[in-house]
Amino acid sequence: MKMKKILTGFTTLALSTLLLAACGGNDKKDTASSSTASSSSVAKSSSSKEEAKETKKVAGADLKDGTYKLEEKNYEHGYRTVFSITVKDGKITESSYDNVNEKGESKTKDADYNKNMKAKSGTDPETYIPQLNKELVEGQNANVAVVTGATHSSESFKNYAQQLIQAAQAGKTDTIEIDNGAALKDGTYTLEEKNYSHNYRVVFSITVKDGKLTESKYDYVDKDGKSKQDDEEYNKSMQEKSGTAPKTYIPQLNEELVKAMSGEEPSVNNVEVVTGATHSSDSFKIYAAQLINAAQKGDTAKIEVDNIVTE
Repeated sequence: MKMKKILTGFTTLALSTLLLAACGGNDKKDTASSSTASSSSVAKSSSSKEEAKETKKVAGADLKDGTYKLEEKNYEHGYRTVFSITVKDGKITESSYDNVNEKGESKTKDADYNKNMKAKSGTDPETYIPQLNKELVEGQNANVAVVTGATHSSESFKNYAQQLIQAAQAGKTDTIEIDNGAALKDGTYTLEEKNYSHNYRVVFSITVKDGKLTESKYDYVDKDGKSKQDDEEYNKSMQEKSGTAPKTYIPQLNEELVKAMSGEEPSVNNVEVVTGATHSSDSFKIYAAQLINAAQKGDTAKIEVDNIVTE
């Protein structure tokens, strides 16, 4: 019998601030989302004092003090990610995310790389790496704003930051090893949220066959196991407010993931954010990335996310 892998979940400042800076300026909020992804807009927005109201946490674990580390196993274009966070008094006080070469030298110090990327993308490691580290400490959550010109690095940062936050909630100081670039191992990989928010929690599984992701089953279910897609009142209300609904965006995200992982350069980053369901799209991508990491290692133990819920 496989031991259940207990991983804790997204830190949330306020349910009222689900539209993140990472949403890319979409002004249609996902009004029907759980408390999976955190919001940094309280710290960044000057437009809403109401959003700064204190909330009471009703479920989910606190961060435990310590240093938590994650490292990629393989080099890509001469670099791999090394990442650590330091937690003190239950808060992230330091984020040390970087890309290093075989000599341990930072990509931020590679003058040629920085010059070429700056010319092509408008940013460079010397700029976006410190920016991402700063945003994580300021926001205290993984859902940092995507840096224009460094989308792939930003999305990777969010995935890895979330895994470190989960480790910190569980107090697991063992280094997380990411077998980046590895072929997917056949099997079914499962992730579930532990706690209900607005009466729903996420259940998510992917199936890999012959090294390809063949099926994605992402959904929100209530305590009776009924899908949010079948909640007519919920769907009607969200459709009117956001222009989409669970019965539309949930199948769309599942289809997008299978498509994104079947191309020449398979990546969760290729999944398109659904307009009107930005929060759910962002949390979907972060959860999907964790399942892909599990499939790369062939680790079929269920991931249980101790998602924080506030009221």
